[in-house]
Amino acid sequence: MLEIQNIHKTFHKGTINEKKALDGVNLRLDPGDFVTIIGGNGAGKSTTLNAIAGTWFVDEGKIIIDGADITNLPEHRRAAYLGRVFQDPMTGTAATMSIEENMAIAARRGKRRGLRWGISRKEREEYKKKLGALGLGLEARISTKVGLLSGGQRQAVTLLMAALRRPKVLLLDEHTAALDPKTAAKVLEISDRIIEENQLTALMVTHNMRDAIAHGNRLIMMHEGRIIYDVSGEEKRNLKVADLMRKFEEASGGELDNDRMILG
Repeated sequence: MLEIQNIHKTFHKGTINEKKALDGVNLRLDPGDFVTIIGGNGAGKSTTLNAIAGTWFVDEGKIIIDGADITNLPEHRRAAYLGRVFQDPMTGTAATMSIEENMAIAARRGKRRGLRWGISRKEREEYKKKLGALGLGLEARISTKVGLLSGGQRQAVTLLMAALRRPKVLLLDEHTAALDPKTAAKVLEISDRIIEENQLTALMVTHNMRDAIAHGNRLIMMHEGRIIYDVSGEEKRNLKVADLMRKFEEASGGELDNDRMILG
């Protein structure tokens, strides 16, 4: 479903601030894979997601989704393939519009637009049904402006919106980092359910080693723009935080000094 072939990205090339962000990343995801990405600051985690999303073009390599080479497609044209949830709960929705209006925009993504706007009764009932499944009582607040929701409620709505069109790949970029632990756990539970029910292929960046182990069927660790560890199946299910720390030290040749990863 997703194939990344030897991608490279260097920022501020030729200047004193030159930074090699991606150094020959290769990654292949089969349909239905849910991969968590762990690594320290500057490891290349979010940079990889931005490369897939088309936030900027890679210097070298290819990105292929479901057989289509999207390497040179601009960001807006990749929207037909991707769903994305950001770290900031204020990103990805229109704060001054209602929940149902935001969901209607997401449902129409990639479709031709005409002069008709309104939300039909059938659509409204479908949105209520999906909101009800979240277990947050939002189905009774469907006309509420999204800006009035809590961070966790907003992330849950954004997840729902990202999955409405069943994207080829769902990108979760530290989407619980700005939430308190209890709310983050609820949003992760909703993420798991949405991914499973819609049989989505997903990539989730996280700083939290426990979350990286507990969620998904595969885990990769990045360091200095490279994938240094890739584990799945029974081996992943048996992982402990101490195992990940040891693997990092073995693969990177140094000690892990990121408190967010160790204590998360």
